Amino acid sequence: METTRQNKIARLLQKELSEIFLLQTKSMHGVLVSVSAVRISPDLSIARVYLSIFPSEKGEELIKNINANMKSIRYELGTRVRFQLRIIPELKFFLDDSLDYLEHIDELLK
Repeated sequence: METTRQNKIARLLQKELSEIFLLQTKSMHGVLVSVSAVRISPDLSIARVYLSIFPSEKGEELIKNINANMKSIRYELGTRVRFQLRIIPELKFFLDDSLDYLEHIDELLK
């Protein structure tokens, strides 16, 4: 169960990371990256970020690229939220494949 503070920080991080990825993916035509969820640890030191990537074939490649550039993303996030948060949490990115799973279930039901 997450506290109110964890929820507020998770929403703030989700909003700011969404804007960062929107600006980063404008140069890559045909790719859409959205932040579907952010889960933050109770001590506010680690944030698990779940990304939904379209098209899903490029998902694994983009997650590896994003994890390789994690320090620059964390720095950009830090410059955006420096007045709201004292310590910027360590970011860990994961692929959110729930939409692919739902699509697969729909295919099976048809």
